[in-house]
Amino acid sequence: MKKVVVLIGSGSIGQAIARRVGAGQHVVLGDLKIENANAAAKIFEDAGFETSTVAVDISSRESILNLIEHAQKFGAVNNLINAAGVSPSQAPVSAILKVDLYGTAVLLEEFGKIISDGGSGVVISSQSGHRLGALSEEQNTKLATTPTEELLNLPFLKEISDTLKAYQYSKRCNVLRVMYEATRWGKRGATINSISPGIIITPLAADELKGPRGEGYRKMLKASPAGRAGTPDEVGDLAEFLMSSRGRFINGADFLIDGGTTASYWYGDLQYLKKTH
Repeated sequence: MKKVVVLIGSGSIGQAIARRVGAGQHVVLGDLKIENANAAAKIFEDAGFETSTVAVDISSRESILNLIEHAQKFGAVNNLINAAGVSPSQAPVSAILKVDLYGTAVLLEEFGKIISDGGSGVVISSQSGHRLGALSEEQNTKLATTPTEELLNLPFLKEISDTLKAYQYSKRCNVLRVMYEATRWGKRGATINSISPGIIITPLAADELKGPRGEGYRKMLKASPAGRAGTPDEVGDLAEFLMSSRGRFINGADFLIDGGTTASYWYGDLQYLKKTH
């Protein structure tokens, strides 16, 4: 039996993280589309990793429990990487809230029950959550602590009609939920943190930069402090640190990795974006 790394969402960012923490462990690759997980598994296997694949829909608790059952066949779950989700341009409000908000909360809850002593996890959130204005203390508490099966019934979530707003609330909830779950994971000797990337060059992002909204994205990147987009490896490096022995005192925290774009959105040259968000 080996230690097990579970990756949900087998895209470029998730792969970059799993490659850094998965050596010598069994890597479970989960994805809504099994063909995506299988394609990632081939890349990993060709690079010397031991893998298995499973179809998983994080909007379903049953699917998450099936994922856990699959992973535990190979050993104790030592690392969780959640890089799954849908974007505002991919899905309606209901799906965004069900997958990105509710699904992530259930994932953290269920894996928090079985994560091994000394284990760690990261949730890939988004800079988008940092573009949502300040919520009330009551709203923060409700997003952080409401029982998972009651989350989608929160009145202020039911009022959301815009996909971008649904995405922003979901990503804010991810960060708050990580803080709440860190108090539980800590009792098992494990850590859980979130990472909020800006625009990272993946196949999907590259298509967006060449698409109809590409000019706006390129203008935004050029005007950001870093003057460019990020790479999956830069996110992977941060996640590796958080999940390593060097990151053991970091728990329940969120790390913005966006080249300064959010700082500029609120206080710099990118303030013009607030008119469209």
